Amino acid sequence: MPACPLPPVSSPQSILAIIPVLLGLEPEASLVVIGADESPSQVQAIFRYDLHPPTRSVTVAKIAAHATGLLARNQLRVAAVVAYGPGPRIAPAADAVAGELRRAGVTLHDRLCVQDGRYWSSACHGPDHCPEQGVPLRLDGQLAAQLLAAGDSDTLRSRAALAATIAPATGPAAESMRQATVRAERRISEAAPRRHAMQQAYTEGLRAVRVAVAAYRRGGQITSDDQIARLAVPLTDLRVRDHAWAHMIPGHRAAHGRLWTDVVRRVPARYIPAPASLLAFTAWQEGNGSLASIAAERALAADPQYAMALVIVEALGAGAPPSAARPPLPAEGLQTSHANQDPDR
Repeated sequence: MPACPLPPVSSPQSILAIIPVLLGLEPEASLVVIGADESPSQVQAIFRYDLHPPTRSVTVAKIAAHATGLLARNQLRVAAVVAYGPGPRIAPAADAVAGELRRAGVTLHDRLCVQDGRYWSSACHGPDHCPEQGVPLRLDGQLAAQLLAAGDSDTLRSRAALAATIAPATGPAAESMRQATVRAERRISEAAPRRHAMQQAYTEGLRAVRVAVAAYRRGGQITSDDQIARLAVPLTDLRVRDHAWAHMIPGHRAAHGRLWTDVVRRVPARYIPAPASLLAFTAWQEGNGSLASIAAERALAADPQYAMALVIVEALGAGAPPSAARPPLPAEGLQTSHANQDPDR
């Protein structure tokens, strides 16, 4: 939510111009709700929800309920609903959310659908102004420039650009990381007997998590491939992953996001699911639903059944707020509960 009122917006073109600046990206397959106080010209809040297929009616209902609740809690009485993507998917979602807002007593300033550089507006009247094929989208550059000048100059213009911020390393950097991963795997495999190897991996994994989290909370960074590998390899043990998850308290979410971004960008694909899911969790805590979705997708691309990523995707699709992103247990309690478990499980 913006910290202060923004420049006046009212026309469809100005509404569509302001959205990428406020969100930090060009929405794709998304539903955006803009909230205002008494006047539609003063934007006070903006929320974005993914509309990736399949968009089920229950998901749309949850999005509508969440957006309506947020507007009510912030005493915002005017809203605009904007859906991005193919018409057969986005129009019903936009209609459902708009209807829920009306039933809650929110004045709907506009309901817009955007596809292939054109938009359709419910506030538009007459065939001369609202052609069936839509209106060409000409973004209000003056308004966008005004917002950028106010401090949003780091806007990322597309989902692809945001995904590039956590893209895997290539070339010599990737090869160096591969070799470090082999060394970390060898440290575990050479421990004998096997039961001791699993216990060693668990113990070293807990230590690696604590060291990494402490370093990033102090503003530091891990630059050694071997250190990254010794953190990433033990994370395949769900007990170690859960220990890391338990450390992801909201007060340090920015530091944690830097940590898991560094890991996700460097480790081989087979070790991506755990750190990518942890990055998705911290991004969700920060209110960055787009990055959370992209990170979760990276995890599921490597392991389509990875439970933590699936839970986060479901929560994001349901419009769960960042306040819902809480670790499952305190780190101390989780480690105690693991103490008597068989390390070979």
